[in-house]
Amino acid sequence: QARLVESGGGAVQTAGSLKLSCPVSEYTYTGACLGWFRQAPGEGREPVAIIYAGGGSEWYADSVQGRFTIFQDNAKNTVFLQMNNLFPEDTAMYYCTASTPRSRCDGASTGFPYWGQGTQVTVSS
Repeated sequence: QARLVESGGGAVQTAGSLKLSCPVSEYTYTGACLGWFRQAPGEGREPVAIIYAGGGSEWYADSVQGRFTIFQDNAKNTVFLQMNNLFPEDTAMYYCTASTPRSRCDGASTGFPYWGQGTQVTVSS
């Protein structure tokens, strides 16, 4: 059941930028991880960036390190994914997700029962 709503996807050219947004005010309880995953056609869903809902701990997939930034607004009500220097390989459906309380927030974290329906990101060469 989709309970999160992503926005900000679109079509850009290589080296372009996009900023994805996802309201998360219901999911900022202690120990929650907030994240962005993506799924390209014919591929499995993979974690892209994950942040501890209380702030301070961020994890990135190697493929996006240095290009993408996950962050929350000051009120912690929205999680963003700033994507810079996009490559065609970044083309995918991007999903916002929230976890149940976790002891760690990184690419190995499990327990993400809350998902959005996704926003499409298309990068052309």
